[in-house]
Order: sequence, then C-alpha cells, then structure tokens
Amino acid sequence: MHHHGYLWTGPKQRFDQEALRRPPHAEPPPAGGKPELIQRYREVATEFPTSDLPPLETALWLMKPRSVVRGTWEEPKAAAAWLGERLAEYAPRFDSDAERDAIRLVVFVNTATERLSWGSDVSLGFYLERPSYLSLALVTCSPNRAALDLPCPAPRER
Repeated sequence: MHHHGYLWTGPKQRFDQEALRRPPHAEPPPAGGKPELIQRYREVATEFPTSDLPPLETALWLMKPRSVVRGTWEEPKAAAAWLGERLAEYAPRFDSDAERDAIRLVVFVNTATERLSWGSDVSLGFYLERPSYLSLALVTCSPNRAALDLPCPAPRER
C-alpha cells in the first residue's frame, strides 16, 4: 500500500463544473439519441480522464493521468507531511481567518496520518482569494478501498 498526493487550484467557476468532475457513464447514449446528450457524453469522456480537475469522488483521482500525481509515499506520515507543507504554503491565501488557524491545520495533518494508516483517502478543499479554490487529496493505492478495480497511476518512489 502507498499513497499519492494531488493538488488543484483554479477558478471556483471551473471547479463547479460538476459534469466534468464525474467519469462518463459506462453506457454511451444511443446513436439516435438527442444530439446534445451525445455531444455532452463525448465531452465528458474526453475531458474527465485527461483533466487535472478534481473528481467528485476522491478515489477517482486514480483514473487521472500520471502527470497530475504530485508525490508518492510509502508511509502515511510522509504523505501527511506533504499535506501539511501544502496547507502552510496556501494558508495565507485562505479566504477565511478560521481556516488559517494553525491548530486546525495541525489537526488536519494528524487526522490525515491516521486515515491513511487505515487505508482511507483524505480530501480537503479551501476557498482562496476570490474566486479561486484549492483542492488537496491523498489517495491510498494498491488497492484503494473505495475503488478496488482502479489500477495505480504511478509507480512508487524508492
């Protein structure tokens, strides 16, 4: 078991495009279906697996390209340390004073270590200076409890 880190920042408007944050349905619309549905399916089928846009379900990061993996760690504590570093890096830009609270951020890191050691995933999101958004995720791999059939997107670091 190991853990992959993911980070996305961008306009909140883009983050809110939920259709692009869902994988395409397993069955495409019928050939004679509404043209707008067929076009939308094609758009999602093309965009979802190649985009760095965060998926709605944390485990589905494993379907994204290897290039969006920001790090890979064997130990939960090392993965959580990366999360802590990112939180410290972005905290000055958090939209809310409460979210910048150092004790709160330490709790996030400690909780992440615990969750990862159980084989769970961690996903956090923060509003940044308007209208931006930060999404951070740590995803357990090989296997992922929520998505047993998804292959590992990147090799482990040695």
